Amino acid sequence: MDDRNVTDDIDKLAREEHELFERRSHGKATDADHERLRQIEVLLDQCWDLLRQRRARREFGLNPDDARVRDAKTVKNYIG
Repeated sequence: MDDRNVTDDIDKLAREEHELFERRSHGKATDADHERLRQIEVLLDQCWDLLRQRRARREFGLNPDDARVRDAKTVKNYIG
């Protein structure tokens, strides 16, 4: 996966998130929509983390393809 794939995934997830927020703001969100919003939040955190890892690895002369998606707990608790 390259940076472009990651940013494409972020864009796709952000569009879906926006649609779900719209539904929720109009009182039309289902329980499944609320659950999907929670999933998207985690997926976006993981995508942004992966993109940051790739950029950092490249900056320090390492192979960006060695960056890996980290588990949700790790990404959610990341401070930095």
